[in-house]
Amino acid sequence: MFKWTLISLCFIAHYDVSSGQDRVEQSLKELTASERDEVIVMCNYFTTVTNINLFWYKQLPNRSPTLILGQYTTEPDFKKRFSATLNSTSRTFPLMIKNQHVSDSAVYYCALKPTVTETHSTLTQKQRKCSVI
Repeated sequence: MFKWTLISLCFIAHYDVSSGQDRVEQSLKELTASERDEVIVMCNYFTTVTNINLFWYKQLPNRSPTLILGQYTTEPDFKKRFSATLNSTSRTFPLMIKNQHVSDSAVYYCALKPTVTETHSTLTQKQRKCSVI
């Protein structure tokens, strides 16, 4: 049994596109899991844009975030055990981690990047700071 931490509302990109505000939300929580468990980390997204790109990142202590996957591709180091499927009806992009390892103990971030095709749209990123529990 090991304890791993998930922190949300950190490094999560918030974008203002035209008249709406697009964002992702994760539940702030700490999970305890055993090796070989399967864990699902939730990500809810809110957007006014139809073409979006969602991403998952993993951050180890004192390291920069590492891209795990986007909704269309998974990084080679994560292909065997990490997956996420976009559900546009419930507006979720849950990260599934199979066969938990102690090395999976990290902070996980969901990020939203809308694809803006209108040239008059204003796109700004706002980040929040937080600390590891």
